[in-house]
Amino acid sequence: MLYHTTIENTMETNFALMQHHKWSLSDIESLIPWEKEIYVNYLLKYLEKQRLEAKQAENANANTW
Repeated sequence: MLYHTTIENTMETNFALMQHHKWSLSDIESLIPWEKEIYVNYLLKYLEKQRLEAKQAENANANTW
């Protein structure tokens, strides 16, 4: 949960959202803490799905050789 995060973790999460996902700091800061937690969890699930799909595609390509 976000209320257990440190300042450093909060800043790192904000930085990642801004740099890698093009969120603005004002948009991030306007989120209610539980709302931010939900969006971050959705993003983590999405990234994990992307990682698994890339790994499956890599394995499929490796098996064709």
